[in-house]
Amino acid sequence: MSTVIQICPKHRTLLEYRPAEAEYRCSSGCSFPIKGGIPRFVALENYASSFGLQWNLYRTTQLDSHTGLTISRDRLTRLLGGSLDVVKGKKVLEAGCGAGRFSEILLEAGAHLNAVDLSTAVEANYKNCSSFPNYSVSQASILALPFAPEQFDVVICIGVIQHTPNPEQTMDALCKQVKPGGLLVIDHYTYGYASTLSRRLLRSLLLRLPGKVALPFCSALAAVLWPFHKLLWSCRGIRGFGRIRQKFIWLSPLVDYHDAYPQLGPKLLKIWATLDMHDTLTDYYKHLRSTDEIRDHLIKCGMENIEAYYAGNGVEARARKQIKGAEAVNQAEVVPGLG
Repeated sequence: MSTVIQICPKHRTLLEYRPAEAEYRCSSGCSFPIKGGIPRFVALENYASSFGLQWNLYRTTQLDSHTGLTISRDRLTRLLGGSLDVVKGKKVLEAGCGAGRFSEILLEAGAHLNAVDLSTAVEANYKNCSSFPNYSVSQASILALPFAPEQFDVVICIGVIQHTPNPEQTMDALCKQVKPGGLLVIDHYTYGYASTLSRRLLRSLLLRLPGKVALPFCSALAAVLWPFHKLLWSCRGIRGFGRIRQKFIWLSPLVDYHDAYPQLGPKLLKIWATLDMHDTLTDYYKHLRSTDEIRDHLIKCGMENIEAYYAGNGVEARARKQIKGAEAVNQAEVVPGLG
């Protein structure tokens, strides 16, 4: 695998790998354990813990290799501009990798992938993807990544930025990882996100309860509501039922994918609905941004050739890192202790 320079997230100095101690250590004394084959640069429990619980329990549910469909491949291809070829043989950072629904597609497309996630979903990602060559995964924060800047040909962050404390700071951190001339691919929730009264009330409740309560609660609620979703879907062609169904979907906290992904079939439709209800009721942060806000901030980050448009879950965007003259980054100048 193409190697990347790893640095201490705190002191920005080189990390030393110590296999005997199963850890990375920096010259200032910071140590980062390797547990289950995964370097850990953050505490196991944090504001994204609910996502970790979810994806370790349902680690294959959204993988194309499990569903036999191309839902994740199609979404990633669109985000990349129409072809997966742009990642072949390239150093790719996937920030917020989750269980690996996009990781496996990137690896199949020939990427040299460094995946990171704040939550313990990295454990599900490792189980799903560690058989691929050119793969590594770390538990780390986007705001304190263990990589020297400007090393990656492609940086991808899907379904994540809106759930971080400050989306602009998150975009800053992602852009710093892109090589001059390299590609950034992101998405973000936008205004008009379906934050209904039932979802707002349940979210305010679940965020006050222990994280382990939320997923069983959502599963039980889905068991009650799903039969009504199925019934109204099957009756949608009957006069008047289409309107009733739309009103019910608005009132229900359950995320209904009958219209978007009917090819999933009844079993997976219910599971996806349950998991995305859990997502929308337990995300600690939920920010919204417009295409103009995303584009304007990427300009501030030194990006160009910016495409920002409404699609998918809200805003999708691609951009290139500016190349200034015959710029060649000298890592010895960027990272103290190199060279």
